[in-house]
Amino acid sequence: MSARIGIVGIGHCRFGNSSEYDLVDVIAYSANDAFRDAGGLHLRKEVDQVLVGNMAAGMFNHQTSVASALISRMDMEPCPAELVENGPASGASAIRLGYMAIASGMADVVLVAAGEVMRVVSGWEATNIVATMAHTEAEYNMGLTLPGFAGMFTRLYMEKYGMTERDLALVAVKDHDNGAKNIYSHVQLPVTIEAIADGENANVVNNYVAEPLRMYSTCPISDGSAAVILVNMDSPKAKLFPKKPIRIAGIASATDTHCVHNRKDPLVLDAVRISAEKAYKMAGVGPKDISLAELHDAFVIFELLNSEEVGFFERGKSFLGVRNRETEIGGRIPINTSGGLKAKGHPVGATGVSQVVELVRQLRGEAEEGRQVKDPKYGMAVNFGGFGNNVVTTILAKD
Repeated sequence: MSARIGIVGIGHCRFGNSSEYDLVDVIAYSANDAFRDAGGLHLRKEVDQVLVGNMAAGMFNHQTSVASALISRMDMEPCPAELVENGPASGASAIRLGYMAIASGMADVVLVAAGEVMRVVSGWEATNIVATMAHTEAEYNMGLTLPGFAGMFTRLYMEKYGMTERDLALVAVKDHDNGAKNIYSHVQLPVTIEAIADGENANVVNNYVAEPLRMYSTCPISDGSAAVILVNMDSPKAKLFPKKPIRIAGIASATDTHCVHNRKDPLVLDAVRISAEKAYKMAGVGPKDISLAELHDAFVIFELLNSEEVGFFERGKSFLGVRNRETEIGGRIPINTSGGLKAKGHPVGATGVSQVVELVRQLRGEAEEGRQVKDPKYGMAVNFGGFGNNVVTTILAKD
């Protein structure tokens, strides 16, 4: 029988501007928060493996060997520790590898901590660093950035399916409303559709970032960290943790071509669809069983397309679901109850772990008033690396 693996501790700092702090301290903050949630700092000595998710500390912070530094900062020697880098999917990849470590029998307790401090550089420099995920010769050297890709992607979708800029703004309004209630959000400010989208009535700055994407269609540049503690639910060590675990029912990943132009249809995100299918199969559930989802939305178009690829909506119909308020809290399938990357923020390496922390909070019934989904059973997270070329899907269950 395969191991049952659950999450017994979660930690998170508020996303935003942590540039005055050292990256390792920022990650350690959430790691210690997870141990306190799990039952106490003394549980650090029970950890068999530490995995750290981070995308670009070498470029943002001129720092490498982040996992080794974290071990010493938290006084956890000689625990094994490794860094996991998979672009913006680094956090979820670290959780997946933690799952694999326990499932293999090599560990019973794993700490996964992830973080990024990006605001030590300018916005243009951060955009450039993130753009290094693209193919060097065919994309990056041609001046393509992730906002540029997302703008072209959004235009293709609008022309094919009839979505409007106002539909994009409706997603932002929903996410900002959720984020305003989330104590961890970078942007805790609700907005109205009239303020950001309705022509002459608009009264806030909402300039184009990469036409047709405007400022309110993109995530902020954020600092922050998140952490989870995984345990083999059938091991003797599980008894050391007082909280009932939230089980990892399914976790899977998939890849797509590095160069977007090599795909048969740029609007089809095969890695999202395949990773979701594998996670559904592992969990023994389908799209209709999911109570809520955290879908990677560095640009709001990703929330829409991801929701189609995982089976919540037919292709080309997700924006109609937003119009009908199906993705709001209380709707048919609440999406990005945390505020998503759009409002909660996107410290790239931390995002995948942060998504899972949100699912745990919801499944425990610990989300803030006005943000809690009623009686959730299954939660899904999709963490999107590159431009959809390396994706991790996680399904959690409240047993």
